[in-house]
Amino acid sequence: MSSTSSCLVTKLSHYVSLSQADCARLATLEKAERTFDAGHEVYQGGDENKDLYVVKHGWAFSYTDLPDGRRQIVKIHHPGDIIGFPDVALKHATTTLRTVEDVCLCPFPKSSLDEILRESPKLSALLLSIALRDQVVLIDVLRAMGRMSAQERVSYMLLDLISRLRITNPGMTDTIRLPMTQSQIADYLGLTNVYISKTFIRMEEDGYIHRDQNRLQILREDAMIELTDFHDRYADMDTSWFPQD
Repeated sequence: MSSTSSCLVTKLSHYVSLSQADCARLATLEKAERTFDAGHEVYQGGDENKDLYVVKHGWAFSYTDLPDGRRQIVKIHHPGDIIGFPDVALKHATTTLRTVEDVCLCPFPKSSLDEILRESPKLSALLLSIALRDQVVLIDVLRAMGRMSAQERVSYMLLDLISRLRITNPGMTDTIRLPMTQSQIADYLGLTNVYISKTFIRMEEDGYIHRDQNRLQILREDAMIELTDFHDRYADMDTSWFPQD
């Protein structure tokens, strides 16, 4: 597998220069491929936690069910993401993984991390840093969900999505593909379908965004950043402490 065909290599190469050996190690994580139709549950919360997954193409999300049957989406997954890191120390999955659209995932056993941890200190430090960075992002999300208005929450979500997607799509400017339904967006932001629909309409009328089927253009990114006090946690990373090859 060449680095050009791997979203995972593209994503990690954004932060550090990867050796051929590291690229080969990452390629082993993407050897096996499984395709899933839209709306498929790949695994459920409580299942034995044996594998992690690299997203090769398509979108998915992790969610948990509330006692009254409502759903809370806790993470949206894109190509290049490794799914399962938050649960790597646990014997059972804490969330359910569902596909948004047709998806190709590359499952690999947790034991496959052994070679990376033993043979590549720099790659190990990078994977650790990404996992810890995601905890900071979770704090940002909690602040947004707990204190922001509907428009601020939608704005935050769109800014977060485009910031993440730009890492594996360097040529991306202001337009993203958004395959999620309004119901799924509502379950992610803790709002109702009605609120999501009204908010998107209002944001279009106010010139913040433009929608064309499942494509969304952000027209006033700076204004949305100011509105939400958004901080891009993905563009840069402090790698000064990483071990050198």
